[in-house]
Amino acid sequence: MGITEFLVVYITAFINSTGYLSIFVLMTFESMVLPVPSEAVMPFAGFLVASGRFSFSGVIAVSTIGSIVGSTISYYVGSKGGRPLILKYGKYLLLNNQHLEMTEKFFTKHGDITIFISRLLPVVRHLISIPAGMGKMNIYRFLIYTIIGAAIWNGFLTWVGYVLKNNWGEILKYTSIIDIVIVAVLSMLVLFTFYKLYKSYQRKLVKKNV
Repeated sequence: MGITEFLVVYITAFINSTGYLSIFVLMTFESMVLPVPSEAVMPFAGFLVASGRFSFSGVIAVSTIGSIVGSTISYYVGSKGGRPLILKYGKYLLLNNQHLEMTEKFFTKHGDITIFISRLLPVVRHLISIPAGMGKMNIYRFLIYTIIGAAIWNGFLTWVGYVLKNNWGEILKYTSIIDIVIVAVLSMLVLFTFYKLYKSYQRKLVKKNV
């Protein structure tokens, strides 16, 4: 069994055994600063929709509620704790000042509609609720944009999983190529993480010697 098939089988089995609860919890995490990408959750829920385990409407509803809960928590973290809290604890979640500044600039440039747009963008999606809270964005507009954006994105990923499941026999013919891509991406992520840790260590040495 290749990497691709292994991930599909076991992640799908996990979501299947835990039901809608796992979708809710994982999507709550995804909408906070926790490194849980929706791309690694919703397509597998789509697999189970195609298998008849879940309903499409049920998956969209539960995942969107999870997105709302996670985003609202992040909103109030930004509103109550602000930048000092994020910078103090963000490093434990692979979040640094550069990520926060990028997201703040994105929010400042595009305004409230950013909350909707960000649901379709990687990295920004996990963080955008924090500057919205820091900027005291109207909570009702925040929730409306979050609901619309999350429902569209979650629905799209679920549909992708549904289509993949229905064409899984054909996809299996190319899993060796997909495996190579996965290994390459994971290798780059590991190297990038070590690079960031090394640069952080160097900065600490410089500050210590100054």
